[in-house]
Formats: sequence, C-alpha cells, structure tokens
Amino acid sequence: MPDAHRHHMSPDEFRRHGRAVVDWVADYLERVEQLPVRAVVAPGDVRAQLPQSPPQHGEPFAEILADVDRVIIPGLTHWQSPNFFAFFPANNSGPSILGELLSAGLGVQGMLWATSPACTELETLVLDWVVELLGLPDRFHSDGAGGGVLQDSASSATLCALLAARERVTGGDAALAGTDQPLTVYASQEAHSSVDKAVRIAGLGSAALRRVATDERHALRPDALATAIAADRAAGRLPCLAVATAGTTSSNAFDPLAAVGEICHDERVWLHVDAAMSGSAAVCPEYRWIHDGLEFADSYCFNPHKWLFTNFDCDCFYVADRAALVGALGVQPEYLRNAATATGAVIDYRDWQIPLGRRFRALKLWFVLRSYGVDGLRAAVREHVALAQQFAGWVEDDPDWELAAPAPLNLVCLRHAGGDAVTQAVMDRCNDSGAVYLTHTRLDDRFTLRVSVGAWQTRREHVVALWQRLRDTATAVVADAD
Repeated sequence: MPDAHRHHMSPDEFRRHGRAVVDWVADYLERVEQLPVRAVVAPGDVRAQLPQSPPQHGEPFAEILADVDRVIIPGLTHWQSPNFFAFFPANNSGPSILGELLSAGLGVQGMLWATSPACTELETLVLDWVVELLGLPDRFHSDGAGGGVLQDSASSATLCALLAARERVTGGDAALAGTDQPLTVYASQEAHSSVDKAVRIAGLGSAALRRVATDERHALRPDALATAIAADRAAGRLPCLAVATAGTTSSNAFDPLAAVGEICHDERVWLHVDAAMSGSAAVCPEYRWIHDGLEFADSYCFNPHKWLFTNFDCDCFYVADRAALVGALGVQPEYLRNAATATGAVIDYRDWQIPLGRRFRALKLWFVLRSYGVDGLRAAVREHVALAQQFAGWVEDDPDWELAAPAPLNLVCLRHAGGDAVTQAVMDRCNDSGAVYLTHTRLDDRFTLRVSVGAWQTRREHVVALWQRLRDTATAVVADAD
C-alpha cells in the first residue's frame, strides 16, 4: 500500500516554508506603499494565468509562493496601503497576524466548551475586557444575564439580534411571525444594507423593514420612529426590532441612542446598536459620547477588524440578556450532548451564532490587546482622528471644495463646487492613477467622496499628499471641461 503520509508537509518542512512565508508577509507590509493601491487587472486576468485543472502531483512550495507574487499580488486591492482611503479601515497588525497563525496552527473547533475549553473561556474573558476598554454598559458583561460573543461580521450580529428579538416578541411562537400579525423592523435611511439582508434571511420579507427618515445630519429622527411604530401597531402589526447606528457607513452619522432607546423601551421593541467601525473610537474616553444612551440597548456590536488592528473576521456582539439569543439559536442533538453542557455552568457559543462550527477568533484579539495595551490603542485612534480633522479643516478653507456632512471622527465626506460630474471625475482619475484609492456615496442626492483615515500605516504625509492630489486633479478636470 502506498504511504499516504509522504504527501504531508513534515514539521521540518513546515518550519522552513513557514519562515519563508513570515518573511514574505513582513516584506509585503514594508513594500505595500509602493504598490498600486487598487488592483490593475481586468475581469478574468487572474484566472487566465493559472491552470484550469488541479495539478496531478504536488508542486514545490517555492513555486506556489512565487505565483503569489506573479499572479495574486497584481490582482489585489491593497487594504493595508497607507494610501487606502476607501470604504472603511480593514486593519491587520503584527500581533493579530501572529495570533491568526497560531489559531490556524492549533486548528481547534470551538463550537462547545467541551470541544476546547480554553477557546471558550478566553473568548468570554476578552469580550469582558472589551466592555471595560470601551466603557460599555455593565449589562453586557458575562457575570450577569448578558455577555458577548465573537461573530464574523456586523451583518451576522444584526441577523442574530433580529432572531433574538423575534424570539422575545413572539415568545418563541413562530406562528406569530406570520401573516396574521406580521413583524416589523425599523432602521434609518442611512443604516447599513445588512439590515435589509437580515429581514430577508429571517423570513420576514423586505416589506417588513421600515426605513425611517433622517435629519439634516443624516441621523435617525426619533419622532419619525415613534410615528412608524404607532402606525404599525394601529394596523395590527407587531414591532420587533429597531437598529440604531453609531457611525453610519455613508457619513459617520450618529443616531440619538438615548431618545431612540426610550421609545424602544416604552414600546417593548428590541434595540440593536450597530457601531461597526466607529465603536473602536470609544477606547478613548473623550469619544465615548458616541455611546450616549447605549444603556437602553438590548444588543450592540462593533468590528475590531476595522479600526482596532485585528484582521478580518472579528466582530464583538453583546446582548443584555442572553436568554432570547440562546432560545432562538440553541439546539441540542444527541451527538452534541456532554456532561459540561448538562451542568449549565459553561457557555456553548454555538448557541450564540448561526453556524455550528467556530474557530479560535479570540486568540488574535487577545494578542492585539496585550501587545498594544490600552495606551497604544488610544494613541493610534487619536492619531487617525487628528489627521481626519486636519483634512476636514483644509476642505472647509478651500472655496472649491465643501464638506458634505459633519466629520466627528475619522471619515470626511466632501464634494467639489463644480458639481457631481467634476467630483466623480476627480475620484475616477485619482483611483486610476494607482496612487490612492477613494470611494463614494450619495448624500442629499449628490455625489460625495468619502475619505476614510484608518489604515495603520497612514501618516500625515499620506493625508497631505492625498489633499494635494485631489486639488491638482480637480484643477485638471475643470480645465479639460472648459
């Protein structure tokens, strides 16, 4: 019989190739600033350079790594570039990368406490640390009725919040979610599209979602929320969930959590607060105003994989009372029964999420928190906010440009005085240059550039260069139009 084990990489081979990969990653992070920020390929280019069938025989690892440079790197948009100002930060960091490597090396399955006790208990501890780190309400700490869990993304957190809200409002009776008394969900016009997706996945249908009007700062209007809830109750519907956003994707607007929370409390509507990117700012006490009113929330989430130097995927999701969440998601097949679970003294995180399986996400967040410390995280966040505020000041002082929305933290929304066509042409030319990458939104139905400052390697010189490029490009666009 052939020796199947000869195909496995030996520990000595792993050591040798592992060192090569770590060196490669370190070199990449050193040179990423010199690479075109946005991928420079056309659709199909990457696939065309690779065989259409898998290799019959194993290939040397050096050749595989060489193809990363030859094929993969030109087909990447470099989110770790200091000139990446698009979408949102998606930071990694040395400690996080090493934590992810260790997680992959351990290869544990953390679906139950019994399947890896350290995986569960470290996650609970780290999430309790984060409660203290961000100054979150004590009701999210694990020593009470609530607690936290690491999800893959804020989208999954929103879906879990909706399922828990449905469980609570119906008492676990799925029939109440049917057509006789349809459930309704509320979010502002600026809330993330994951809310739309959640109501569809949960089977409520898109018609269940109420997009609530916003004010001049693009934040949810509490009076409009109250009116919408009252109208649905009068029509025989059952209000279920409201999603408030602490830092919207388009403009970093902050819904008034206290006013929204009072309405939800009085109306017995589950309040979920989505602080996907901006929640990280609360590591600094001076920015904790973003959570004013959070004590009303039934659930809350933010993404360390955006602005807290922990690579994707890592979302901190908290509930004030875990009973509804576990009631909605918990199942107990015979093959998962075990003595530890039967005691009721342990947390089985598979009951806090959609899938059964889960990996050791807490390890990389633990590495980041211990390596940076509170002081290091605060210093990094403060630097990004200061850079964005300086950029916003330059925009305000330039008669050719205007701020399209308030810029309280690290996102600046701006547009050119020449109108939508000029603003879009400036963005397109800047992105085509490869020197920077920007994305856009529409605010007040006008084309708007978003400058998101948050890549861990971004320094003042990169922001200065971006502003100069925007101004020079706008001058060229206007001249070409004349």
